[in-house]
Amino acid sequence: MSAARSDTTVGSYDAKTRFSELLELAESGREITITRHGTPVARLVPIKHHSTPEQRRANIQKWLQTSRGLSLGKLKIRDLVNEGRP
Repeated sequence: MSAARSDTTVGSYDAKTRFSELLELAESGREITITRHGTPVARLVPIKHHSTPEQRRANIQKWLQTSRGLSLGKLKIRDLVNEGRP
């Protein structure tokens, strides 16, 4: 694992084998970026247990803005759900 500032970067294999340790780091406030072949693909971040109603509203608004314009094209959600069933 290599540390850059307060952020830690870990390859996917290393993340899999050291997951418990990474959870402890996140719990202590560290952010962990997980890479695949050197490209960042995910981030493990600590949960903020105390957010204000304003912060929650801002996060919801950010999520809504991000999701605007996303489309399934001709696909229907029911078809996607059925596709995932055994």
